[in-house]
Amino acid sequence: MNNTIICGVFALTYVLIASRRLSVIPIGRPAGALLGAVLMVAVGALTPEESYRAVDGNTILLLFGMMILTAYLERADFFRWVTGKILRMARTPWRLLWSFSLLAGVLSAFLVNDTVCLFLTPVVVAVCTRANLPMGPYLIGLATCANIGSAATLVGNPQNMIIGSLSGYPFVDFIRAAGPAACAGLAVNILLLRLYYGRRLPAVFTLREAETLSVSLTPGLGFLLAVVGLVVAGFFSGLHLGFTTLAGALVLIVADRREPRDIFARVDWALLVFFCCLFIVVEGLAGTGLVEKLWSDALPFLSLSRPGGLALFTGLMSLGSNLVSNVPMVLLIGPHLGELGPEKAGWVLLAFTTTVAGNLTLIGSVANIIVAEGAKSHYELGFFEYLRFGFVSTLLVLAVGVTVIRLQV
Repeated sequence: MNNTIICGVFALTYVLIASRRLSVIPIGRPAGALLGAVLMVAVGALTPEESYRAVDGNTILLLFGMMILTAYLERADFFRWVTGKILRMARTPWRLLWSFSLLAGVLSAFLVNDTVCLFLTPVVVAVCTRANLPMGPYLIGLATCANIGSAATLVGNPQNMIIGSLSGYPFVDFIRAAGPAACAGLAVNILLLRLYYGRRLPAVFTLREAETLSVSLTPGLGFLLAVVGLVVAGFFSGLHLGFTTLAGALVLIVADRREPRDIFARVDWALLVFFCCLFIVVEGLAGTGLVEKLWSDALPFLSLSRPGGLALFTGLMSLGSNLVSNVPMVLLIGPHLGELGPEKAGWVLLAFTTTVAGNLTLIGSVANIIVAEGAKSHYELGFFEYLRFGFVSTLLVLAVGVTVIRLQV
């Protein structure tokens, strides 16, 4: 099969998923990836059977299970409950900003950054609206900290899930290696929020209708949190990530004693289709051998044991993640990491750089887009408004986080 045609299919798919909508083919990301997957089979890059095998079932299962758990948390008003706790503790707008940002980072480490942003954005909008606070800093803090916090674990975001499946990296070992870098990154990001927005925030705030955001810890919510805690304990115990998550979801379904139609309706099926198709498209490109050739040409300059090679690797992963998105970048580079030096360090660096790179621009990650879209009826988060913070944050967090990882792994 002509490699030019296959590369053309990949390029078309990339254009469809890199842009929100094309005027020529305005079908969006999931349908764009689906078109690319079908075309890869149609042009003979993969057989139907090979396309089935290209899909990483572990990643899809884990993502599906996490979506169900998060849907139950949202239905039980967990996010409103934890927001009520924050409002009672945060007495100033600045404390509220760093509290929301830290909450987003911590939750994203275990509940997937995209879903955390999906459910926290309406809460942040409601609080800012009722307290008459400038919404931009809170939305930027939510998005950037959610991305950074998700880098800490193998269940924090889709690209880390893929890395966990490809590498077989134990959950505990990964969080030991990536957790300190993520924590350092969150600290840098929150300090930067202070520097950028601390003086622009009012001294105090008064939240009207605070009782509407207050939710009690009911027995049902307590049971749900206990189940989620057991799922996380299973991660630390070395159990299979996907089936552990699914087991927790099934406990909630059975305990609920209702048909889970509304829960399944909250699952982002389009995102699952998007990732399934992306596996197929990237596998089709990998079959051409072009990725291996480009990698072999760059290999002499990318040694992770040298500062120059480490800096170049960080820059290329960050640039690539913003050009072709972080998930395709992980799928393309992952199989070749062993050639760079210590493989464990390579997996952690790949996860951290491709995740943090999403903070560079407003369209750099799905989480950023979710926050912007979720707030647009109340506040238009501008591209350059975000870029002024995101560009500096990404550079600083990458510099600090990569240094921390390299010193300890």
